[in-house]
Amino acid sequence: MIDEEKLISLINEDLWMMKILQSAKSLNLPDWWICAGFIRSKIWDTLHNFQERTPIPDIDVIFFDVTMDEIEEKKLEEKLKSLQPTVPWSVKNQARMHIRNSMPPYKSSIDAISKFPETATALGVKLDENDHIILTAPYGIRDAVNLVVKPTPFFTKTKERIGIYEERITKKNWKSTWSKLKVHHMPK
Repeated sequence: MIDEEKLISLINEDLWMMKILQSAKSLNLPDWWICAGFIRSKIWDTLHNFQERTPIPDIDVIFFDVTMDEIEEKKLEEKLKSLQPTVPWSVKNQARMHIRNSMPPYKSSIDAISKFPETATALGVKLDENDHIILTAPYGIRDAVNLVVKPTPFFTKTKERIGIYEERITKKNWKSTWSKLKVHHMPK
């Protein structure tokens, strides 16, 4: 079984993941995290005994800075691409993402992570000043390590959010890659 300590150990032993974390840390962003599929896929690949990493469509680097505009945000993404050109970087300032997501303003990056659609995706990691991995998991890691896909509480509150969750489940089709997943569907 994977607990938080084991998850941190798995990431720490993965040179590719650590290099990505170090590149993101080099930007010195406030309240930064690498989140979602970066961690979730590591867990699911490990639990499916995959010998090769499942390709990740993007590496989500998030941060929270009310003073930074979108132009500066794109420059950060370009800087990461110059450090690691083969990595599909996606840099998003959570101080503005609520607008795109039609939600009330987020209070922090962790608040934004808590409003991700699935509990197994609502995960983030970063490095502290001593390069130790810090994990945030607003709903814990139990669903991710038990291969359960279900909506975060935020996505169960309205029919519109339930629809977004269900649409994502269909579009992502994670079960075709990770066959042991147990996907929870919501009544509409």
